Amino acid sequence: MRTPVSQIINPQASPGTPGAGSSTAGGARARRVLVIVPFPMSAANLLLRQAQTQGMAFGPGVEFVFRPVKAGPVNYSSHHDFVLADVANFEAGCRAQAEGFDAVCIDTMSDSGVAALRSVLDIPVFGPGRVSMLTALMLGDRFSILTMASRWKPLYKKALDELGLHHKCASVRAIEVRPDNQALLSGKEDEVFPLLEAAGRKAVEHDGAEVLILGSTTMHQAHAWLATRLPVPVINPGPLSYQIALALLGAGLTHSRAGYPKPMHPKLDMLEAMLAAGRDAGLKPSSPAP
Repeated sequence: MRTPVSQIINPQASPGTPGAGSSTAGGARARRVLVIVPFPMSAANLLLRQAQTQGMAFGPGVEFVFRPVKAGPVNYSSHHDFVLADVANFEAGCRAQAEGFDAVCIDTMSDSGVAALRSVLDIPVFGPGRVSMLTALMLGDRFSILTMASRWKPLYKKALDELGLHHKCASVRAIEVRPDNQALLSGKEDEVFPLLEAAGRKAVEHDGAEVLILGSTTMHQAHAWLATRLPVPVINPGPLSYQIALALLGAGLTHSRAGYPKPMHPKLDMLEAMLAAGRDAGLKPSSPAP
């Protein structure tokens, strides 16, 4: 599947508003945020990802550009997938600063590619995994993660290991419904939403969770439904990462160069050639993992 052209979203704009590089009514340059979508996908499926910006108040003069990776893993459920994901997301955003973007967000709870991108970019780079877990601890003492399948649990373990937060994670509850990173939850709302609500109640009542985190940006369609039915805050990771990126821009802050040193010998041309070759070859596993 060929990757579609990046698509621009201006949440406050009418359909006729100019895209990238436009100015606000006061003449200031619009802030542009690149959102890296971690799978190649059609333009129609990309719209489901872009829907994460709906209903959010981002302020005037903000544009989101959603860009799918050129090639990558079929899913994110093993360390094999994590390595490929890091490379795919890194390549998709490695020139973002030169392209005129003000911030980069990664549209996956794995935060794949965040560290590498910070090493080559001065603009803020955020993934929803760390953002969600650290924000949860500003809202309560312990959190639980609601996820589609147990096969995603290594993804959360990786983040919890890196943050040293296993003692703050009350549980990871999976509803064991096959994820779909293309169509997301479309057509499965009647089945999935009640299962997620039940899992959320168990996390609160039995596990002691004070905050709940949706375990994937692919689950964003369930957020509004769950937030009105569960007794604790429910974090929608994708939109939260967009808000954090904009807040850091407003505060004039970005990642530490001491923590993310620049490479001595950048190989971005090699990286781009690798992903272009993978895209053009249409490389796919012989049988997708469940």
